[in-house]
Amino acid sequence: MLSLRDFDVVGRTYRNINRYRQILTILFKYGFGNIIEALKIDQYLEIGLKMISRSKPARFERLTQPQRTRLLFEELGPTFIKFGQILSTRPDLIPLKFIFELEKLQDNVPKFPFAEVQRILTKEFGPQKNPFVTMEEDPFASASIGQVHLARLKTGEQVAVKIQRPGLRKIIQVDLEIMNHLATLMERHIEDLSFFRPVKIVEEFAETLDKEMDYTLEASNMERVAQQFLFDSTIHIPKVYLDRTTQTVLTMEYIQGIKISDLTALEKAGMDRKALTRRGADLILKQVFEFGFFHADLHPGNLFVLPNNVLGPVDFGMMGFMDRRAREVFIDLIASVVTEKPSATCHYLLELTEYDEEPDMRFLERDISTFIGQYLTKALKNINVGRLLQDLLKITSKHKLRLYPDTFLMMKSFAAVEGVAQRLDPEFDMVGYAAPFIKRKKMERISLSRISQDLSSLSLESLQLLQEIPRDSISIIRQARKGKFVLGFDVQKLEKIIGAFHRESHKLSVSIIISSLIIASSLLLSFKVPPQIFGISILGLSTIACAIFLGLWLFVKPSK
Repeated sequence: MLSLRDFDVVGRTYRNINRYRQILTILFKYGFGNIIEALKIDQYLEIGLKMISRSKPARFERLTQPQRTRLLFEELGPTFIKFGQILSTRPDLIPLKFIFELEKLQDNVPKFPFAEVQRILTKEFGPQKNPFVTMEEDPFASASIGQVHLARLKTGEQVAVKIQRPGLRKIIQVDLEIMNHLATLMERHIEDLSFFRPVKIVEEFAETLDKEMDYTLEASNMERVAQQFLFDSTIHIPKVYLDRTTQTVLTMEYIQGIKISDLTALEKAGMDRKALTRRGADLILKQVFEFGFFHADLHPGNLFVLPNNVLGPVDFGMMGFMDRRAREVFIDLIASVVTEKPSATCHYLLELTEYDEEPDMRFLERDISTFIGQYLTKALKNINVGRLLQDLLKITSKHKLRLYPDTFLMMKSFAAVEGVAQRLDPEFDMVGYAAPFIKRKKMERISLSRISQDLSSLSLESLQLLQEIPRDSISIIRQARKGKFVLGFDVQKLEKIIGAFHRESHKLSVSIIISSLIIASSLLLSFKVPPQIFGISILGLSTIACAIFLGLWLFVKPSK
């Protein structure tokens, strides 16, 4: 597992010093010398900054800081390329202007020799247990983490084998130690950069990268998504061969399809571009709003078209997750925009973001009102989801709100699918197509089965709370006897707390009444208690109607 250790203790090897010097040289090359000098590195490392070239080619003078950062990451190699790609999905960590530039990062990493591939396979499976009869020497895909070779199993099946770069963990460990050291110095010496919490950024990057380098996790993602679309013939998820998969080798079904961006090949194969567009939209809508677990990197290179207009997504290393509450809040956010309710939009936006201080609601509502007016004056088919996302991010950035990473990934996935749709079918209306789907998911929340499910869950939680109160009370009394119990509260917030308590108590009481009514109606209907109409108990119908009415009232009643 990747770990961040104290560089001053373990990082003074010759190799690390050379890598440190290389990184600093490239930083100076792209015009970041002022930052390096501000870090006072000479005080911490015997590295000799005077030996490092500080010249900056004239061609970089005209580039913006985000553009120079992107070029810097590309030249620094695999760790930094992956670092930039992950940062481009984190508007909660870096300024917005860097997000859009780092999205352009490309993997300009050369392939590694086939001899290394054979060595890795021998290490993972043993010299006598190589599961592949043949394997093509040249990879058909290569990236910063690994490369993919076409192979054939003993059963005759053709497979794609993703193999991690040799020695990658050691390379990344060294780079992480240096990055962590630089981040620590930034927080210590540069106040403007400390606001962005560089050490936290490096720590989260190390954790994310550690997961992405474990191919068994990607295999698990593929199997989970395959279960989602098990009975959907329009989507094909590659089969995973778990007995031939390890942390550094992933064996999966080879998808012999056409890249969705290859319009000429699609035309020659007689594919229906309009059908493909609708199926691409269904893919992301179902993953987000039905399952809450979605492919977070659906660019054209990761979508293939199989015979009969079947979509075959690949590369499941980056996935997003949104729980039911987050999905429903996002649906409510969309509904509040469509119904032109800036105040409600602000409320839902705050639920989808984190912040150090609550923004000034007057100014936020004003910007949201302008945002709503800007898009509602357009026909749905003329609304660009990608541009809408950028404008929404500008508002959150302006008011120092940070979108949760998975929420941002979800929005990016919608924008990516729309980008593909615009190439396949320029007349496709992504917003209009999604509207009925979103409306249906919203209506499901007030269905009898959903209300019953929520009430059952609430009743169970209430019972658990009642069981815990005596134990917690005894614990508090014991602490008080020992003089260790300290009670502290903010008097200014007491009124809000009491109000919230009364509201929740009221909801709980109504929920218990609704549960009782549902149980009573079930009994009345089961025993056909008279009077009856068409053999159905009128009292039972009346009781269930009261329960539904109270449930709807509880659902739509605004919180004060």
